[in-house]
Amino acid sequence: MKGYWLIVGTEISDDDAQGEYARLWKPIAEKYQARISPLKVPPLLKEARDARRVIVVEFPSYELALACYDDPDYGEARRFALQASNRELLILKGEMG
Repeated sequence: MKGYWLIVGTEISDDDAQGEYARLWKPIAEKYQARISPLKVPPLLKEARDARRVIVVEFPSYELALACYDDPDYGEARRFALQASNRELLILKGEMG
């Protein structure tokens, strides 16, 4: 069964940190076969206080989604993501779309 990250975040407030996160994320995504925004129709954010962005990341399995989050390399990248914006990250198991 596939795994997903659902990330709900505010607007980017630190472009340099976001750029560093993107640079670090690329090899991690390749390692865990992650695909960003795999849905045919993107999520529609209807009720949000500060959130402005919704990102879906698809993994071949729930186990890979968990392993990616727990990877020390992702821990380093996550520091930059959290510096770039406020966000919430949920890990889901199942099929979407």
